[in-house]
Amino acid sequence: MKKKQYVEKKQNWFLYVGGTITAVMVALILVGYFWTPYDPGAMDASAKALPPSLAHVMGTDNFGRDIFSRVLQGAGTTFFISLCVVIIGALAGTVIGALTGYFGGWGDEILMRLCDSITAFPSILLALVVIAVLGPGKWNVIWVLGILFIPSFARIVRGEFARCKHLNYIKSARLMGAGPVRIMVRHILPNTLPVLLPAISIGFNNAVLAEASMSFLGVGVSATEPSLGRMLSDGQGYLLRGLPWYALCVGVTIVLLILGFSLLGEGLQQRRRR
Repeated sequence: MKKKQYVEKKQNWFLYVGGTITAVMVALILVGYFWTPYDPGAMDASAKALPPSLAHVMGTDNFGRDIFSRVLQGAGTTFFISLCVVIIGALAGTVIGALTGYFGGWGDEILMRLCDSITAFPSILLALVVIAVLGPGKWNVIWVLGILFIPSFARIVRGEFARCKHLNYIKSARLMGAGPVRIMVRHILPNTLPVLLPAISIGFNNAVLAEASMSFLGVGVSATEPSLGRMLSDGQGYLLRGLPWYALCVGVTIVLLILGFSLLGEGLQQRRRR
C-alpha cells in the first residue's frame, strides 16, 4: 500500500510542482493588481539602469522605472488577456462541440468545416492580420484570439459527446424521459471535464505565447498598457548595452508562467490516464 502511494506521488510530481508554480505566479499577479513596491510608470533620472538590489529586486530600466513593479503590472495584463481568451474559446467551443457531437447531421458538417477553415491558417499570422486591420488594443486581442481558440476546444468536446451519447447510461437516461439538454448538461458534460481541463491548461499557455508574441511585434496591446511581450521587446535592445536584467527578468517571468500551467496540464493528463 505504501509503495503504491509512493508511486502515485512520484508520478504526480507534475501536478504538485505545476500547481505550486502556478499558485505563486497567480498570487503575485493578484498582489500586483492592488500594490506594487513603486509606481510602475514613475521615472527617476537618478536611478537609471540600476542592477538588482534589495531596493530594486529586478533592477531599474533605462528610465529609472522599477522593473519588478512593471513586471507585476505587465504579468497582470498578460494573465487577464490569456484568461479571457481561454474563457471565450472554452465556452464557445464547448457549446459548439456539445451540439455538433450530440446531434450530428448537417449542422455538424457546417460547423466543423468552419472550424477547419479557421485552423487552416496559422493562428498567430491570422491574428496579426486581423489586429493590423482593427488596430492594437487589449480587447481587440482578446476577441480575435478567443475566436481563433474556439475550434480546438470544439473538436475535443465534440469527440467526447459523440463517444458518450452511445453509452448505456445515456440510453437509460433517454428511456427514463430525460431530454437532450438534461442529458448533455447533467450526464455527458461532467464526463468531458477530465479531457477538457488539460486542454484548458494547454490553451492558456498558447494564449500567453500568442499575446506575448503579438505585443513583442508591436501589434498587441497599445503602447500605454503594460504587457510582458512589449516589455520583452523594449528590453531586447538593451541586452548588450549594460542592461541585460530587463529582458532576462521579463523572459523568466513568461517562462515560469507557461511552465506552471504546462506541468499542471501534464499532471492532470497523468491523473486522467490512471
